[in-house]
Amino acid sequence: MAKFIILISVVLLSVYLTEQAHFLSKSYVDAINKVAKTWKAKQNFPEYMTKEEIVRLLGSKRLIGDHESPIKENDSEYMEDSEIPKFFDARIEWSRCKTIGQVRNQGNCGSCWAHSTTGAFADRLCIATNGDFNELISAEELTFCCHKCGLGCHGGNPLRAWQYFKSHGVVTGGNYNTTDGCQPYRVPPCVVDEEGHNSCSGKPSERNHRCRKSCYGDKTCDYKSGHYKTKDAYYVEDIDTMQKDTMVYGPIEASFDVYDDFVNYGSGVYQKSENATKLGGHSVKMIGWGEENGTPYWLMVNSWGEQWGANGLFKIRRGTNECGIESLPSAGVPLV
Repeated sequence: MAKFIILISVVLLSVYLTEQAHFLSKSYVDAINKVAKTWKAKQNFPEYMTKEEIVRLLGSKRLIGDHESPIKENDSEYMEDSEIPKFFDARIEWSRCKTIGQVRNQGNCGSCWAHSTTGAFADRLCIATNGDFNELISAEELTFCCHKCGLGCHGGNPLRAWQYFKSHGVVTGGNYNTTDGCQPYRVPPCVVDEEGHNSCSGKPSERNHRCRKSCYGDKTCDYKSGHYKTKDAYYVEDIDTMQKDTMVYGPIEASFDVYDDFVNYGSGVYQKSENATKLGGHSVKMIGWGEENGTPYWLMVNSWGEQWGANGLFKIRRGTNECGIESLPSAGVPLV
């Protein structure tokens, strides 16, 4: 009887793990490519990774019951009579700002919300200073010091991040294992080796770090005087405002619902597959828009490293609120 129970347990565990990883399989990718008309899928993660490990990469939390939602509808800097271009790429518009197209790697931590907002903030600082400021803002400080934002590696809210920039400010900080900026990111990246093994697979989620109050990267930086701020924090309600705000101030943050087909994105303009299953909320940086083979898109920078997707970037259908991508993106104007 005991052997029978053990056998059943092993079978059930096997089935459970198979269900967890089915959307990473080659057969699932092939199935997507048979029906998807505007994009192509590829295997970005090993088949043996579990659903839990993938969900850890998500972490955009919406505010529930919040009554202080600032919605930006207009701005004196917007050119009301100007026509919004059919194609726009912030990397081209502000070519001096090297951070705009930089793809970061959040590692085994649900800090997408911190990478998208610090990424957009760094870009906007560069644009506002005509390139005098041209470095990364610390995702490390935001992730682990903004306690009102959320739960660090277990997710946070992008608007709260912009509010933190406004009230507290944030220091500079580059990528893992560098001395760039005051507080570089201290979570190891998830990378895939030549044999296809993901360095984060089989490892527990990164524990939240202690909030540090000093510079440990570039020690010539001054922690107390080195906090950059925004003068506001707001949601952008409609597509036109998303585009106008980007054209004037630079990239914005955008959150959306991730479905299990999205993790296999390879190229083209993503649209959710009919039978895809929702995994959670994710936050990315929007740097432009355009049209590909008749399908309008938003151009996004992800934070899963350059090995994912189209060298770390992806396109998602524009104008139809695909997966909620146009539901209240967030931003703020730098204080310079």
